Amino acid sequence: MSFYLRTSLKAGPFRFNLSPAGVGVSVGVPGFRVGAGPRGNYIRVAGLGTSYFGSQLPVPPAPGLRVSPPVPPNDQVFMRELAGAPVQHLMAAHPSDLINQIRVAARRRPLWPWIAGVIVVLALMTAPFGLLLLAPAAPAVWWLRQRDLARRSVVVFYSVEDGPAVKYTHFTTSNGFVSKVQKVWHVEAEGALHTPYQRKVNAGATALIRRSAGSVDLAGPPVLVTNIAVPSLHGKERSIYFLPDRVIVRHGNQYADLPYSAVNARMDAQRFIESETPPADSQCVGTTWQYTNKAGGPDRRFKNNRQLPVMLYGRLTLTTSQGLLMVWDFSRPDVAASLADALNQMR
Repeated sequence: MSFYLRTSLKAGPFRFNLSPAGVGVSVGVPGFRVGAGPRGNYIRVAGLGTSYFGSQLPVPPAPGLRVSPPVPPNDQVFMRELAGAPVQHLMAAHPSDLINQIRVAARRRPLWPWIAGVIVVLALMTAPFGLLLLAPAAPAVWWLRQRDLARRSVVVFYSVEDGPAVKYTHFTTSNGFVSKVQKVWHVEAEGALHTPYQRKVNAGATALIRRSAGSVDLAGPPVLVTNIAVPSLHGKERSIYFLPDRVIVRHGNQYADLPYSAVNARMDAQRFIESETPPADSQCVGTTWQYTNKAGGPDRRFKNNRQLPVMLYGRLTLTTSQGLLMVWDFSRPDVAASLADALNQMR
């Protein structure tokens, strides 16, 4: 299969191993590990091999054409938030054990930074003798950090075969995730421009949008430790992750999952008046002026009236009947089109 498949995962000090016989877990340091697996409990010491003891343990199951500058110059334009239904509403429509585990892990706060800060402050307050505390405290802080990583991790092994494997391979290797796209934006709000004055002072645009920088990768949710690549779209507050069997939506520390059959993807070409530096991989399809007259030329009454490029972007819109609404702009329309096609084939 084209998407990577790991047989060993690490969450803090714990290492999870997948074998044909089942899943095992171990903990320790280089040269010495204690664990449990399909063959039973064991101790592994460097140079002495592995010694098994105890009984075999059961393995638990794996859990229209729009043109708009990015910033409105006045507050007279009504901006419609493109947030869709709250994550709590989506979670209530499709409850699952995996999401419950992810939500619990995401709410846990790491303790080690606070403990490390207290130790450093005490050491400085009682210097020079207090500095001697730093040497024995360092291993304890390291172990506490590993414990925090384990508590804030949900480990899931996937074994994707046959038909689902073909679809997921096509999705993870689609143009949107293997090609480099220079810019991705999460579109947060949009507002139509109705009056001639609004269009005049907004470069002749028909709509305004509020957007934030986004990214696309194969990282997956930060609290999910898994053995496969997870195609992901990241925004400032909201992200969406595509697992083999479900779609996960994040808003802050809140998560919800949806079946692929419920998600609709649509791609539209967008003519965008760019007030920032245009991405190098996008296509310029025209120019306009920051302040335009009725004929579309520059309005001479405004000083520093700069010329702006009109770029061709691709807009990916994700919706569900339960109220999900996420809108993403890509500097390459072909990337947005490829993602929409691959996502619709996952249904």
